Amino acid sequence: MTEPTGPAETVVEVDTDAPGTAISPDLFGVFFEDLNYAADGGLHAELVQNRSFEYSPADRPEWHALTAWDLLERDGAAGSVTVSTDAPLHPANPQHAVVRTTAAGAAGLGAGLRNEGFDGIAVRAGERYDISLFARLADGAADRLVARIESRDGSRVHGQVELGPVHGSWQQHTAVITCEATDPDARFTLTATGTGTVHLDLVSLFPQATFRNRPGGLRADLAQAIADLKPKFMRFPGGCLAHGLGLGNMYRWPETIGPLQARRQLPNLWGYHQSMGLGYYEYFEFCEDIGAKPLPVVPAGVCCQNTRVTGQVGIPEEEMPAYIAEVLALVEWANGPADSPWGALRAAAGHPEPFGLEYLGVGNEDTITDTFRDRFSRIHDALSEHHPEITVVGTVGPSPCGEDWEKGWEFARERSVPVLDEHEYKSPRWFLENTRRFDTMDRQGPHLYIGEYGSWGNDGRSAVAEASYMIAMERNGDVVRLASYAPLLAKRGHTQWAPDLIYFDNTHVWPTLNYHVQRMHSVNSGDTALPVTVLGAPQAPPVPDAARHGVHIGTSADTRAEFTDARIGPLGAESAPAPDFAGWDTESGSWQPDGAGGIRQTANGSGARLLLADAVDTADGTSYAFSVRARKTGGGEGFVIGFAVTSSGDWYQWSVGGWQNRCTRLQRVDDGVGHDLNDPVAHPIETGRWYDLRVEVDGRRIRCYRDGELVHDIEDVRPDPEVFAVSAVRDSAAGDVIIKVANATPEPVTVRFRLAGADAAAGFARTALALPPDATSRFEPAPATPVEDLLTGPVCDIPPHSFTVVRTRPGGEQP
Repeated sequence: MTEPTGPAETVVEVDTDAPGTAISPDLFGVFFEDLNYAADGGLHAELVQNRSFEYSPADRPEWHALTAWDLLERDGAAGSVTVSTDAPLHPANPQHAVVRTTAAGAAGLGAGLRNEGFDGIAVRAGERYDISLFARLADGAADRLVARIESRDGSRVHGQVELGPVHGSWQQHTAVITCEATDPDARFTLTATGTGTVHLDLVSLFPQATFRNRPGGLRADLAQAIADLKPKFMRFPGGCLAHGLGLGNMYRWPETIGPLQARRQLPNLWGYHQSMGLGYYEYFEFCEDIGAKPLPVVPAGVCCQNTRVTGQVGIPEEEMPAYIAEVLALVEWANGPADSPWGALRAAAGHPEPFGLEYLGVGNEDTITDTFRDRFSRIHDALSEHHPEITVVGTVGPSPCGEDWEKGWEFARERSVPVLDEHEYKSPRWFLENTRRFDTMDRQGPHLYIGEYGSWGNDGRSAVAEASYMIAMERNGDVVRLASYAPLLAKRGHTQWAPDLIYFDNTHVWPTLNYHVQRMHSVNSGDTALPVTVLGAPQAPPVPDAARHGVHIGTSADTRAEFTDARIGPLGAESAPAPDFAGWDTESGSWQPDGAGGIRQTANGSGARLLLADAVDTADGTSYAFSVRARKTGGGEGFVIGFAVTSSGDWYQWSVGGWQNRCTRLQRVDDGVGHDLNDPVAHPIETGRWYDLRVEVDGRRIRCYRDGELVHDIEDVRPDPEVFAVSAVRDSAAGDVIIKVANATPEPVTVRFRLAGADAAAGFARTALALPPDATSRFEPAPATPVEDLLTGPVCDIPPHSFTVVRTRPGGEQP
């Protein structure tokens, strides 16, 4: 970004006597979705992987019912393990393990099972671990079981206990092991005594030291990191997980409460498994434990539009009354008296008092089709009739622009939906350019929930951009009602989406720079936005148009292709052949001439690019066309056509056959970070077929053609970025005024605070986070953390690339 200029001193005037504007008490919260192993193997503290033997190729092609389990035959013991569905523990949990011992070992122990956990099992010396399992003796004398926590190679036993006797019908057996050693990579074993056959299911190993010491609860350090954010609400369980890939994959809340063996497990659309050990009861309980309002999201009667083959499908007409009743039942389960039909289930689980549900999300990023409109309207109308106290949160597609966004807002106004969920995954520059987008929102229309947002990075540049954007939310907290960064958690080695707020493995938790920004905002929340005047704020100068534009051709992930007949020329005139590909610069990939004037990209990998720098002379205007013929020769995706390349980090690109060859999308890349300019268009490409691709650039107007058909037509209007953002709020309960300053410039700024109506001797408590723009924070300690101090007067030095929060008490006392 071009370096801004500014005066020697900036004055921030706050009218502390003004009545101000009331802002949402629920503004900053969190969003939990089970991706990146956030639940099983993460927040859910279960240490045994695949405890119910329900893994299958539907979760992941190479998985099966005994994934994470090994047959154990020691000291001469012999046996086998199989999986059966005969007479299951529960129809919702149909599979169980059958362990058959044909010969006992020297110590009298038979065959058994060993579980590897989630990347190992981390245990600590002196801590107690609950063991629970269901067992049934099928034949023989193997009526007792020995459970052990041991080292990975089995040479050291960290603790063991005997369970039994095992009888001929399913029974639960429990015990406790006190661990004698700390081991980050232990294993759990379960061995039969004597010969015979025993059936096993729901085999569990749980630390007693969970968050709030709840049995079967949450991993304490991860839960505490979330609690430390002081979120005002928590959205769950999704996200895409809520509406699922296909109707059978929908997250149905009644199937996630009650006994564990009665919960229907599901493939996780992020490529693994949902045990439902973390279900609706546990979500609501966690919300209560951390003082966050629950915001559950139920499907809007349709599955995800990205479901392969079928796309978006609605719940059949004859099933809709039952589904609407299911949604209404959620409100009764959460808020009804303990003697109501659904409230009784909540009470039986241990919570007779209502949870106090206020918000209910209906739908997630759904395409605004007639089917969606019908299903959503019926659910919304039923909630309005039977539970007018519930605030329904609607959806407007996956982006803050495009057709679904426009249709979603129009539909929400027609239906008087009170709050809309909008998602924003954009570049840091986009967030700085859009801090004023809320200023002109209709205060009478639906309020806004920014349910998912993030600036595609865990570096300082991204964090300060998010700090600025949150300042904008706070300044408009009368219409921006809720906001939550996404995703929340990501486990090492199992990350499907990045960036994320908190990274972890089995023994570590790493909050990011973005996390510190979120926490500084959340713990310094106010109830009233105060008038602020900033005099002499640094400004980013206009970005001059580049004298020349570059273009590039390339392939997306793991794709090979060939290109020929590249042409460049002014609009309205016949394009001339581009320079020979031999003179283009290879930035990535493996490029080889085809001997006939074309070129082939033959490498697999994350993507490939061939650049022609200074391809277009824009001295006489920026109107030109770039075309090329392309054919995919192999791989899973398609082509990437770059244009308007003005630097190594700034350009536009047209992705044709991107995102698993599902669509074409037009993107802008700022400082090396790309984001969509409009809705993706469903346009997969075929292997072996030639495509004529053409891009027309006319100033800020961009048109993309595939085989002569117009696919994208957009004018990219870019507001000036707000590189120095300020807000001020009143915290009436504490009697404080809170001033927040995000400085996205590379220069320090001296700020003088002037508080109209405040005592001149008022003290200032400062929390500052310096954010090195290129320093990142994943799977390691963040390169910077907030620093607190007291100011000796109203002058404050704001570091470059930083976020600063200042609290003052207008009456003169120290905050």
